[in-house]
Amino acid sequence: MDAEAATLRQEESAQRSSVLAATTALQAISQELHSLEARLVTEENAVSAALRAIADQREGTARQEGHINGLHARIDATNAEITRLTNSRDEAARRLQNFQEEFALLETQIASVDAGEPGLDSEFESAKRALEGAQKELSELQEKDATAQRNRSGLESRVRALQESLTLRDGSGVVLSSGTRTRGRLSSLITVSPGWEAAVAAALGPLADAVVVSDVSSAVSALTMLKRESAGQSELLVVDGDGGFTGSNRSIPSGFTSLASLVSSNEVSQAIASLLSGFVAVDSLADAESALNADPSVIAITRDGDVLSRIRVRGGSTGGNSAIEVSAMIERTESELQEVINTCDRIKFDLVRAEETLASRKNIFELALSKLNESDAKMSGLAEQMAVAGQNVKSAQAEVERVSASLVEATSQRTSDEGDLAAAIAQFESHQEPAEPDLTHLEDLRSQVSASRSTEVEARLNLRTLEERVTAIGQRALALENAAQHERESATRAVGRREQRAVAAVTAQSIADAAYEALIQIESSIAKAAAERERLEIARTERESEVLQIRVRGRELTTELETLTSSVHRDEIARAEQRLRIEQLETRAVEELGVDVATLVNEYGPTNDVPTFVEDEEGNFVPGDLIPYRRDQQEKRLTQAERQLTLLGKINPLALEEYTSLEERLRYLAEQLEDLKKTKKDLLDIIKEVDDKVQQIFKEAYDDTAREFEAIFARLFPGGDGRLIMTNPDDLMNAGVDVEARPPGKRVKRLSLLSGGERSLVAVALLVAIFKARPSPFYVMDEVEAALDDTNLGRLLGVFEELREKSQLIVITHQKRTMEIADALYGVTMRGDGVSEVISQRLRESDAS
Repeated sequence: MDAEAATLRQEESAQRSSVLAATTALQAISQELHSLEARLVTEENAVSAALRAIADQREGTARQEGHINGLHARIDATNAEITRLTNSRDEAARRLQNFQEEFALLETQIASVDAGEPGLDSEFESAKRALEGAQKELSELQEKDATAQRNRSGLESRVRALQESLTLRDGSGVVLSSGTRTRGRLSSLITVSPGWEAAVAAALGPLADAVVVSDVSSAVSALTMLKRESAGQSELLVVDGDGGFTGSNRSIPSGFTSLASLVSSNEVSQAIASLLSGFVAVDSLADAESALNADPSVIAITRDGDVLSRIRVRGGSTGGNSAIEVSAMIERTESELQEVINTCDRIKFDLVRAEETLASRKNIFELALSKLNESDAKMSGLAEQMAVAGQNVKSAQAEVERVSASLVEATSQRTSDEGDLAAAIAQFESHQEPAEPDLTHLEDLRSQVSASRSTEVEARLNLRTLEERVTAIGQRALALENAAQHERESATRAVGRREQRAVAAVTAQSIADAAYEALIQIESSIAKAAAERERLEIARTERESEVLQIRVRGRELTTELETLTSSVHRDEIARAEQRLRIEQLETRAVEELGVDVATLVNEYGPTNDVPTFVEDEEGNFVPGDLIPYRRDQQEKRLTQAERQLTLLGKINPLALEEYTSLEERLRYLAEQLEDLKKTKKDLLDIIKEVDDKVQQIFKEAYDDTAREFEAIFARLFPGGDGRLIMTNPDDLMNAGVDVEARPPGKRVKRLSLLSGGERSLVAVALLVAIFKARPSPFYVMDEVEAALDDTNLGRLLGVFEELREKSQLIVITHQKRTMEIADALYGVTMRGDGVSEVISQRLRESDAS
């Protein structure tokens, strides 16, 4: 750094020498400039003297010079005006070009946005169709689910009803639900080939509904129980291990099938084979007749349950189903129910999938709708900007035309003044031609002074540059010298720090030796403390274990105490409830039966036998055998008696009168209902006639308005296209009307993309079309032409002129041209005293006057 600083100092010295030389040269150039300026002043004074002499010579022609000077001044003013107008025209032309470029750019942007509009429309329509499809699919699945649920509920109810009818059939259900030893229903112990249930039931006869018992004693017990409880009759089949049945040796005619071969069973196979011995399964009565002709000893059973033998025939339409048929119906119904349950589960899965699909397509539809709305908003904004740009283009064009006209007029004026000036100068020079001084030497001196001044400026700039360079070199050399000094001082401080670190290292070594000795002592103390801590931890663990055991024992004793206490309380409460119940029963027996407790226990106690009643052949109940008292049986009898009593209901002595009254009421309501039905039919006919008339009138009015709208739109927008479109032609009661408008030179699809004036003109076109389709004597319009320019206003006023031929128009307006075609003007003004006043002015008399 010292060497670099020395080099910079040498360069600084060389530059200072150059500065001295430049200063000397600048002084010489300054002296030469002063000399030239003095000579220029002398020459200018001489020229001024010559000019003054010429002026004195021209004093006699002052009037002509004044005229000439006036013309010169006018020409100069005209030239200034032409320059100003030219600048204004150029500025207006630039603005016009900018506005045209802006208008073209907006057209390009609208075209680009409009080019993407079909894609957004197709995306929106696709998303809409997809959403509608998902909604339709979800609705169909919901309807299928509702139908499947109804079928499921119906099948479940049918299964329960069949099972209940199978359980409660005669006394079989009572036998099966009692404690009697049974094997179950015969229908549940056999398996019949599908379609032959009725045939097997007809062959078995009453045994089709029988209950299978193991021995005769069980059958006797079951019959005794049915008689004792008056539970009806039941057919019983005693199989006794199938030992009492032997196989049949009866042959079956060739070509026919044994009915026993269509029935299989694991428990009563021999019984079934014996019971169905000699039965032949046939499909029709003709086949049965063929079987009897082949072997008269057999019994033919058709698939429908018709029984044909040589001496006995039974058949026809059946009044009920046997247990075998009911069991088969239960199996089929359960199979159908399982299929319906599977269908319900599948539909629920499809419903979940359809709901997810609907949510996804709804999101896609909302996204497409937002994009379409954003595109519409963007196009609307661009349309507004384009309308403003078009107005600016028109204003700029008008300004260019106005400035151009003024410029042409100013140029014509200047040409006329220049002709007058030439004539005046020619007349002035014909009288006197004063001599002009020679200005060549003066111009040479001015050129030399200008060149000398430029040289002086360059020399001064060169001097300033050299001085700044010398200053920069000096500052850089000074910075390097300061940096070198700073480095030297830093090296000195570093040597001092190294010496201090050496002393600190010796001190740290001594401290480390002492710390090592202390560490050895600390480790010994830590080992002793760890051993003591381990001993204490073991002791603490043992104490905690003892405390835990004591706590567990305490909780067990507490739980046992609570259990014993609760048991004692329950026993006391139960004894109190029993005493209270006994007292209530004693009180009830005395109050309701009038019998004291001792007599009731002696005569009707549980040690006495209970009388029974049996229904005889005539349907009367007669006393039966006495049976031992069993509480569960007596409770069943009580429940059955109460149920039968409830079914009988209360005795109503006024039942005949009520029946007559209700019959009269029913007849009256039936007549009223018929009257209401007729009235409803008449009203529906009237409503249909009114709807038809409304649709006819609406269709005629729409057709007339659509025709007039196309004509009026073509007049208000020459070269444009506009029409009315009905949204739903098939349903006129709920149909709407869309307005489609395309001004000339635009590809606009929506009214929101039109400018304010265009939208206003389209609305006016629709109103005028309605007026022409269905004329009215009066029309009131409030500033309908406020947003229109002169051209469109003129077209609208032509339409107004046609309307006023058949109707009277009341127009609220601020447009001067609209006021000019009016017959009378009405306005509100404020007088000097602050009171409003209505004034009127009739412009021309009406045609009637």
